[in-house]
Amino acid sequence: MVATISKIATGNGHGENSPYFDGWKAYEANPFHPTDRPDGVIQMGLAENQLCFNFIKKWLMHHPEASLCSAEGVDRFKETALFQDYNGLPEFRQAVAKFMGKVRGDRVKFDPDRVVMSGGATGAHEMVAFCLADPGEAFLVPTPYYPGFDRDLRWRTGVELVPVVCESSNNFKITRNALEAAYEKATEANLRVKGVLITNPSNPLGTILDRDTLRSVVKFINEKNIHLIGDEIYAATVFMEPEFVSISEIIEEVECNRDLIHIVYSLSKDMGFPGFRVGIVYSYNDAVVSCARKMSSFGLVSSQTQHLIASMLSDDDFVDSFIVESKDQLFKRHKYFTWNLSLVGIGSLKSNAGLFIWMDLRKLLKEKTFEAEMDLWRVIINEVKLNVSPGSSFHCNEPGWFRVCFANMDDHTMEIALLRIRTFMLKHNEAMVPGKLCRRSSLKLSFSRRRVDDFMSPSIMSPHSPIPQSPLVRART
Repeated sequence: MVATISKIATGNGHGENSPYFDGWKAYEANPFHPTDRPDGVIQMGLAENQLCFNFIKKWLMHHPEASLCSAEGVDRFKETALFQDYNGLPEFRQAVAKFMGKVRGDRVKFDPDRVVMSGGATGAHEMVAFCLADPGEAFLVPTPYYPGFDRDLRWRTGVELVPVVCESSNNFKITRNALEAAYEKATEANLRVKGVLITNPSNPLGTILDRDTLRSVVKFINEKNIHLIGDEIYAATVFMEPEFVSISEIIEEVECNRDLIHIVYSLSKDMGFPGFRVGIVYSYNDAVVSCARKMSSFGLVSSQTQHLIASMLSDDDFVDSFIVESKDQLFKRHKYFTWNLSLVGIGSLKSNAGLFIWMDLRKLLKEKTFEAEMDLWRVIINEVKLNVSPGSSFHCNEPGWFRVCFANMDDHTMEIALLRIRTFMLKHNEAMVPGKLCRRSSLKLSFSRRRVDDFMSPSIMSPHSPIPQSPLVRART
């Protein structure tokens, strides 16, 4: 008899069948490299902050003691390498709490004893979902939202997510009516709603929630007596006005049950350290803090990483300078990138935060359907050779929006990506000239659907798999 494995392990709960992950597979099958693979797919689906590594490198060069694997830091190697309980190093929790305050302009203070560590924001979100809801219960999540939430909150916990539908007509603002409609829909489906999850700043919109919206959300969850999870992992990426407002500030201004308030934080986006897997749960609920700390043993941050982070974030001069430098670099990259897109007639949602833009390609759709959005996405992947993420993978209710990341590449790669976009748009504009309308259909639909589907085949997952070179890509050389 063949041994079987669990239904959770073999099910589709991971959400890997999303076009969001399909785009990653297409990139992994043919990744761009300036010399080895100049015609490869450029990764614009990864929200990663690579713009300040030279600044961080300078600090590391001047503080070798922060590394345990150096002559200056080796004296602390033994005590750090030995067993550490799941509370984490005290200096690590103190440094993270202080950094969280600085990122929020020191308008609010955070208690180190409420800082619970986890293996990245992914682990932190699962931890909070586990603490707050039983299998079959639900969280309301405003759309569009990060595709990974379907995995992070649902896969192993059995929790359900109910979309709060937000519209482009009001810049995807979260309204009380939208919250009530989602709550009623969940109730009609016999789902017990346990909370609301908001992302502020928003992934994928790159916008922040204003004070009035945050107050409205807090009032809603307080009246319903349900929890509020504030994902604030992009807090330090706000690069121009209006300034970021944390849920921790709002609860100082309005009356609410603080036991219902929880924050997920991370250093993956704000510092650009996704490989360090530093995730944080900060809850105002003592029972959640206690449970989450027990759960953290399943995803601890290594003591070596804690030591380095504590050393770095305890340097006030570095932190203050880093926050300013990061915002400056993000502002310049965002301005340059969106300006270049505007030159070829591509717009985006007005944004002031994040590592991406919410690109508007609605006018390029052959019809206003999600099928047409996927057709266009396949052209961008196969012909333009850019991995951008379609709005449908973020549960956007309107076709034609795409998330495009701009901070995860060097200047040279960005210029190549922009050149490919310009070439693509030139082809499109030529196709729109009277007498050449027949070419428009060719542009949108002359690709083979099989090629993207092939990326999903285990037999073609090697980074060295050959993919036919696009004529659009050849046109740029």
